[in-house]
Amino acid sequence: MNILIVLTSHDRLGDTGKPTGFWLEELAAPYYVFKDAGAAITLASPKGGQPPLDPKSDAPDAQTEATRRFLADAEAQAALAATVPLADVSTAEFDAVFYPGGHGPLWDLAEDATSIRLIEATLAADTPVGLVCHAPGALRHVKAADGTPLVAGRTVTGFTNSEEAAVGLTEVVPFLVEDMLRDHGADYRHGADWQSYVVADGRLVTGQNPASSAEAAERLLAMIAPR
Repeated sequence: MNILIVLTSHDRLGDTGKPTGFWLEELAAPYYVFKDAGAAITLASPKGGQPPLDPKSDAPDAQTEATRRFLADAEAQAALAATVPLADVSTAEFDAVFYPGGHGPLWDLAEDATSIRLIEATLAADTPVGLVCHAPGALRHVKAADGTPLVAGRTVTGFTNSEEAAVGLTEVVPFLVEDMLRDHGADYRHGADWQSYVVADGRLVTGQNPASSAEAAERLLAMIAPR
């Protein structure tokens, strides 16, 4: 099994002057779901190289067993420091694609033409795609084969408006994930704030928040793992 994980390259939280990036748990938990199942993992990002880590996700109160393992894993840290430029990736090489969140994707992956084409080509090839928390924002401009929004009529989830309000960034982000998905015709579903909630619609898997990271990866893995 070969799995591609796509990370953000965006490091600024709007006009606040504060840093952002990817959320550590949303990379670390899926990374080990895949790795412990024997998958080969490739990390990619729009700019390549070291992607920015949201420092809040590196704080002591945000740590989990998976994040501690990831931070102590020399092989994982080396791969993170040398992500492949997204433009150099061939989707035909992978059995699944996974997008961790963090606020960064709302600025770059949501608008990145290479990422948009990658998601469209991956799903067109019946290869599963998973996105968690803010990463479903990367579906903003993704189209179905008929030119309509990919998420139109699909059951999806993503970071809720109430969760965004709780972290005080409703007026900072370029768009709200929940509102965007609803506006694009999705059948948006959610669970309780900060609790794991994952839905799958065909080969598209979405998770609501950081707590959903491992479950979203497990659902994705179940679509490709040998039985």
